[in-house]
Amino acid sequence: MKTVGVLYATREGHTRRIAEHVAADLRVRGLHPEVENLRERATAINLRDYSGVILAASVHAGEHESEMVKFVKAHRGELEAMPAAFLSITLSEAGAERADATPLEHARFVDEVEQMIGKFFEETGWHAQRVKPVAGALLYTRYNVLLRFLMKRIARKSGGSTDTSRDHVYTDWQALDQFVDEFALEISAAGA
Repeated sequence: MKTVGVLYATREGHTRRIAEHVAADLRVRGLHPEVENLRERATAINLRDYSGVILAASVHAGEHESEMVKFVKAHRGELEAMPAAFLSITLSEAGAERADATPLEHARFVDEVEQMIGKFFEETGWHAQRVKPVAGALLYTRYNVLLRFLMKRIARKSGGSTDTSRDHVYTDWQALDQFVDEFALEISAAGA
């Protein structure tokens, strides 16, 4: 069986952590993942080397990482011909998953997430077979002063933590594991 590509684009690094978690899940399921940062290796990646691929991109100011957008545009045909999944990492998903969100807040966050994913697919022309919105993180300790201030304002509006003395991870790791498990079954079935 060929390798499974886990390709990601990130700014602060939480999406890398998610990609590494996905790779660990794939290893447990007997697959051979290869994790690649598109900021560093986008032009050197050959999708024919993979039996399937999981793409993960963080969202900032309503936009997915430009490296991911460019990569998907360049490889849309190949992605459509293979098992491929897309992880959209955003704080809006954290808002959608908040247990204390009002129904109106929940609907607003779900709509924001759907709009961002829809915009990505419209911009790239690709529609992933499997899509998973993933709650991101507030990495206050890694932000510069201006970004910390801006992220604190965003967190206040979305119900996230405004405690800037530490980082806050909202990712639902169990839900991500379940998604990877389903995708691993699909890859294994395709290779059989």
